Amino acid sequence: MYQYDDYDRALVFERVAQFRDQVERFMTGELSEEEFLPLRLQNGLYMQKHAYMLRVAIPYGTLSATQMRTLASIARDYDRGYGHFTTRQNMQFNWIELAQVPDILERLAQVEMHAIQTSGNCVRNITTEAFAGVAADELMDPRPLAEILRQWSTINPEFLYLPRKFKIAICSAEQDRAAIMMHDIGLYLYRDDSGQMLLRVIVGGGLGRTPILGLQIREGLPWQHLLSYVEAVLRVYNRHGRRDNKYKARIKILVKALGIEAFAREVEEEWQYLKDGPAQLTDVEYERVASAFVAPDYRSLSDTDLNFGTRLAESPAFARWVMRNVQPHKVAGYTSVVLSTKPGFDSPPGDVTTEQMLAVAEWSEQFGFGEIRIAHEQNIVLPDVPKADLYTLWCLACEQGLGCANIGLLTDIIACPGGDFCALANAKSIPIAQAIQARFEDLDYLHDLGDISLNISGCMNACGHHHIGNIGILGVDKNGSEWYQITLGGSQGKNSALGKVIGPSFSAAEVPGVIERIIATFVDYRESEELFVDTLQRIGLEPFKEQVYPKVLEVSA
Repeated sequence: MYQYDDYDRALVFERVAQFRDQVERFMTGELSEEEFLPLRLQNGLYMQKHAYMLRVAIPYGTLSATQMRTLASIARDYDRGYGHFTTRQNMQFNWIELAQVPDILERLAQVEMHAIQTSGNCVRNITTEAFAGVAADELMDPRPLAEILRQWSTINPEFLYLPRKFKIAICSAEQDRAAIMMHDIGLYLYRDDSGQMLLRVIVGGGLGRTPILGLQIREGLPWQHLLSYVEAVLRVYNRHGRRDNKYKARIKILVKALGIEAFAREVEEEWQYLKDGPAQLTDVEYERVASAFVAPDYRSLSDTDLNFGTRLAESPAFARWVMRNVQPHKVAGYTSVVLSTKPGFDSPPGDVTTEQMLAVAEWSEQFGFGEIRIAHEQNIVLPDVPKADLYTLWCLACEQGLGCANIGLLTDIIACPGGDFCALANAKSIPIAQAIQARFEDLDYLHDLGDISLNISGCMNACGHHHIGNIGILGVDKNGSEWYQITLGGSQGKNSALGKVIGPSFSAAEVPGVIERIIATFVDYRESEELFVDTLQRIGLEPFKEQVYPKVLEVSA
C-alpha cells in the first residue's frame, strides 16, 4: 500500500486544524450557515435528515488493517456502531455530531486517511476495481496511476470549483469491474505489442438524471501524458460546463451538446499547451509511487490442496460459497475472497458494524498481508487468501454475518441509504432491498438463476447505480407518496448498457411481487443456463410487461 510522505502528512493535518477552527467559528456564530456550507462540504460533511453525515475517502478502495480498525473505532465512539460502504468505495457515518468532527478527522489523519474531496464540485475519490494487483485477468496493476491521480487532484486549486462533481475511474483487466463507462473520465490501461503502457480515454459517462455511457476520445495515449491529458479534459469542462443549472452541469451534458468530435478537438487543442510540460510523468516518478505496490511476500503454494477438496465434498454450503465468493488470483495457491455485506433482512446493503470491521481487520492479517479492499458493489474483499485457509475463513465469516454465498446473485443488492437518511431522496431504498431479500431467501434457487444484478436508488442522483442494474429500481415521488420505477436490461463492464423503463411505477408494497414476476418470466423463457440479461436481450421487454402489469391491475382492482 502507498504510505504518506511528509507532504501528504502535512497537508492532511493542516486541513484538520483549519476545519477545527472553522467549526468553532460556526458554532460561536462567527460564520453563517451559508458561509459554513462550502467549508464543510470540502471536508466531506453533509447535513442529512437526522444528523450530519461524514464521508471518508478510501482511495481506489484500499485499506490497511490499521485503517479498518480506526473506522471501527469511529463507528463505536462517534456513530451508532456501524458505517456504510458506498458505490464509490468510501465509508459514510450517518449519525455524527458537528462538534466531534475535527476529532474524527484527526483520528483519521493519524492513520493516513481523510475526508477531503468526498463532496463538493471537485475531483472526487479516484476509483478502480477491488481486485487490482491480484486479479488473474489483469493486464497490469492500475493502482500506481490511480495514486498519481489522487496526489495530483487533491486540493488542486484549478479544479476545486468545477461546474459539478467530477469522477474518474481506471481499469486494467479483461473484465471492466471499475465501471469506467459510467464516469466523467474512464481510463483503460493496457500494453502495446512492444510492452509500452498506453491509455484509452473515455469521457462523458454518468448516471443521475440524464444517464449516458462514456465515449472514447483517445486511443493509445502514452502513460507519461496521463496528467496533462486529464488536465486538458478538465480545463475544457471547467471553461464550458454550465454553471446556471446544476442538472445540466455535468461533463456528459457538455459532451452531448458539443458532440464527441468537437469536444475531442477542444481537448486536443488544449493539450497542445500542456503536453511535454511540467505535468509529464517520468519513469522516476512512476517508480517512486509504484514501489509502494510491490507484490507481498507470497509463499510457494500448490494450487491443489487435498484438504480443500475434502471440505468442498463434505460441505455443499462451503462449496457454494467458494463458487460465488472466491475469485481467481494471479499467484498459484492464493485466492481473493468477497465478504458479502448483504446477508438479508437483518442488515442494509453496505452496512458493516464495529464488530465486523474489527473481525475483517483481524482476518486480513491472519489470512493475508493486512490489506483490505472495498468493492463498488459495497462488499469487502480480502485480496490474498491461501486456498488452504478458505474453509476456516468461511466459518469465521458466517459467525460474523459476512459469509453469505450470494455474490453476483439477485440478493447481492446495491442500494443507497435512501429516504431513511438522505435529505435528497424521494423514497426509501433499504426497506425495499430487505423486502426483496426476504422474498428470495432460498440460496439454492438463487444459484439456479445465476448472475442477476439488482440496484436501487432513492432518487434521480442514482447513488445506487440503478441504471446499470440488470434490474433497476428508482424511488420517485408521486403526490407526496413513495413509488418505484422499474428498469430492465442495464449492465456494467465492457458491454455496458442502460436499463429501460418497463412502464408506470409501483407502490412499495407491490415491488417484491413485481420482482418475483419478472424473475418468473425469466425462468419461463430461459434456455438452458442462459443468463437473465441474455434472455432479456433475446425476447425483449414485452413478455415481462405482459406478466407484470395485468397482475398489478388485478391486485389494484
